Amino acid sequence: MAIPVKLEVFEGPLDLLLHLIDKNKVDIYDIPIVEITEQYLDYIKQMETDDMNVMSEFLVMAATLIDIKCRMLLPKEVDEQGEEEDPRAELVQKLLEYKMYKYMSLELKDRQVDAEKSLYRSQNLPPEVALYKPPLDYEELIGDMTLSRLHEIFKSIVRKKEDRVDPIRSHYGNIEKEEVDMDRKALYVEAFAREHKNFSFRNLLEKQSSRMEVIVTFLVILELMKTGKITISQESIFDDIMITSNC
Repeated sequence: MAIPVKLEVFEGPLDLLLHLIDKNKVDIYDIPIVEITEQYLDYIKQMETDDMNVMSEFLVMAATLIDIKCRMLLPKEVDEQGEEEDPRAELVQKLLEYKMYKYMSLELKDRQVDAEKSLYRSQNLPPEVALYKPPLDYEELIGDMTLSRLHEIFKSIVRKKEDRVDPIRSHYGNIEKEEVDMDRKALYVEAFAREHKNFSFRNLLEKQSSRMEVIVTFLVILELMKTGKITISQESIFDDIMITSNC
């Protein structure tokens, strides 16, 4: 009977490689690629996952390790400076960056846990201390201020306020907004249309007492025309607009 083995879950292929490097206690700058690749492939064979995205990441890294293993067997390549290139250099750089980010995330997590342990005591002052107010030194507060000096300051403030007043507009009366009830105006126009049947638009507007009533009446005419309660006609451009009631 086979003994089931529970595999450790890793966050990704780089996490697995770091685990193997730490487990074998090898220098990250001098990775024994053959040994690490074999152990990596053994882990891949034992993986059981239905997520193809996760599995594909591990397979890509396996292919990368095999490629590095093959390049290690070939003659060393030389760069432009005449130095031998290490096929493991790019992988080492990625591992170092991942290791740094991983340690930083653990450090931030530890700080978050420590911050949750910080407790603050609410203020608890005795009433006589909380209600205490230091006495005012009126002589220090007034300083060299005198009544004549205060009077000069008051006059300068009043003068500045008078300068801001428009000498013409200040005599205007208050401008009040004229309220026109659109619903009442609509009932008025509908009653006017039923009573007159055919009438001119100008004649209707002349019966209005203000500009706001003219605007509201115009809007009511547009709404009645939209709903089909009236019909608009005009023989030529500058002729009067005639309205026919369909009510």
